This record gives sequence, structure tokens and C-alpha cells, in this order.
Amino acid sequence: MSIKTFVKCACGWLYLNSAKGRRQLRERGVILMLHRVVQDDASAELAHRNELCVGAESFAGLLEWLREHFDCVPLMTLLDPPTAPRPGQRPPLALTFDDGWRDNAVHAFPLLRQYQVPASIFLSTDYIDSRQRFWWESIGETLWGSHGVASINPLLTQLQALGRPVPASVLHSFSNEARSRVLAGFLQSLKSLPPAQLHALTDACPLESLPQALDWHQVRQLEGSGLISFGPHGASHALLPGLSDEALHAELSRSRVALQEGCLQPLPVYCYPNGDHDARVRRQVAAQQYRYALGTRAAVCAVNDDPLALPRIGVSQRSARHPSLLAWRMSRGVPA
Repeated sequence: MSIKTFVKCACGWLYLNSAKGRRQLRERGVILMLHRVVQDDASAELAHRNELCVGAESFAGLLEWLREHFDCVPLMTLLDPPTAPRPGQRPPLALTFDDGWRDNAVHAFPLLRQYQVPASIFLSTDYIDSRQRFWWESIGETLWGSHGVASINPLLTQLQALGRPVPASVLHSFSNEARSRVLAGFLQSLKSLPPAQLHALTDACPLESLPQALDWHQVRQLEGSGLISFGPHGASHALLPGLSDEALHAELSRSRVALQEGCLQPLPVYCYPNGDHDARVRRQVAAQQYRYALGTRAAVCAVNDDPLALPRIGVSQRSARHPSLLAWRMSRGVPA
């Protein structure tokens, strides 16, 4: 652990264990944002996976830490509390997962069940029960070499043709850590490409042996456990502000209908892909009868928050392994 990380952890521990910190968090509540739980902690440590992936061992440790310091509640209990918080009650906290990755059922759910921690999963509904793939996973893992060296060349050719040549250090570097840092930055730069080009790049990647996303049978099984609820995270995972009015309406409607048909009780909460939204998007989300919507602004909840732009604090592999980092981020995300 670096000195900087140690100092942040110490400050987070002090905040969480102070009367002021507990009072502030109890008055507001916290929503955490995760994406994936993978089997191997070491692979999740790499920079190009760290923000989206948490290793199963670190996730188990995180759940223990959360149960020690928070009342882990369903998302709707946090958003619509049945009664006012009682003096001395622990701060409420809700877990959310974005996208609907298959490993949410394979690796995350058994641990959520073991520790009896509820969670909400927000599905990119076009991906559910399909072989459609998330571009950042397919492109990133292909360039990393997870599917073999031979699979890299077709992708390199397409990226070169788009004027996005892959940095040489992604392919050849003195350490995996250095390669991974450069790859993470390169993947971030691809977010500016049009969706059609990202889909074409994904098609140049090898097809994995298993679908990346959940199927509807898994969704129903998880919902039937009573621990997991589901809401929409877009249909195609398109960034909503860039869509025309017609395309935005179609995107919102398609995901809403899919959830109504696939779940018994979908959440009245929308989760913006990439956290992107504007006034026009929020109006259309409200018109679809969503009372709440989640973004990615890193803060704890506050009574004066726009219900259609609620903040969440992201969980990375690093912060799952050192949960006091999350407490530090909570302290930084308390409104003045």
C-alpha cells in the first residue's frame, strides 16, 4: 500500500468512526456502484480491469466490512424509507450493479446470499439472453491476449483503419502493470467512437465460450431469491444524450418493456449508461414513469438531490480490497 493510499484509508477510518461522520451518513445514505465480480483477485488488480472488476475474495471482504458499519438495505428502502431514521441507527447503504454481467449470478450472488446483503442489478436489456457483447470487455481482453496472439491482428487492422492505432506498449512492455495502464487509457479513448464502429470492432474479436451477460432464466432465479431486484440500464447501452428524441424514446421504451416482460417487479429506477444524462434525457425518463434515476456523480445521497440524478460511489478492486478508501470517498462526497 502506498503512503497516499494509507493516508486516505486512515482518514476514511477516522471519518467513519466519528460521531459527525456517522451522523452525516445516517442522515443521507450511500449507494455503491459495482459492475463485475470475477473469480481471480490478481486479474482484477490490473488497471484495465480494476475499475469494473472486483475479485471474489475482495468482494467477500467488502461485504463483511459493509455489514459491520452499515445497514445494507434494498435500494427502494433507501430511496423510500418506511420511517424516519432512529437515533443511533447505522447509516443505510444499497448495492447496485450495472450492465447485467453473467458473473453477477456466478460469483457475486453466492456471496450476497452468504452474507444476506441485498442488491439491485441494472440490465442493458438487449444483451440479456443473447450473445451480444460489451465492447470494452471484448476489445480489451483481445488486445490483452486473453484469446491468443493470433486473434489480435484482425482487431489491430481495424483500429489502424479507424485512425486509432494501438500503442506499442500495449503489445510489448516490460511489465503487465505498465501494459495494463496503457491499455486502460486506450480503451477510455475509444468511448468517443460512434456505436457502429465500436460494434464493428467487437465483431473483429473472438467469440467467448459463454455469453457475457445474464439470461432471463438467471434473472428470474435471482429475483426469486428475494435478495436481488432489477431495473433498466438502457437497452443497447447507448449514451442517451447523443440520441435523437425518437431514438431516445425507443431506447427507453424497449428497456422498460423488456423488464416488464422479464421480471415480476422491476424497479421504478432508471440507471443511465455511463452515468450520462441531461435535462432532455431526464424529462423523457420521467415521462416513462421512473421516479428515480442513478448517475455516477461520486457523492452520498442528500435530501435536496434531484431524484432523477442520484449520486453513487463506485467500487473498484482497489477500494474493495481497502474498504476504508470507500469511507474516504464518502467523506469527500458529503455536501457542504
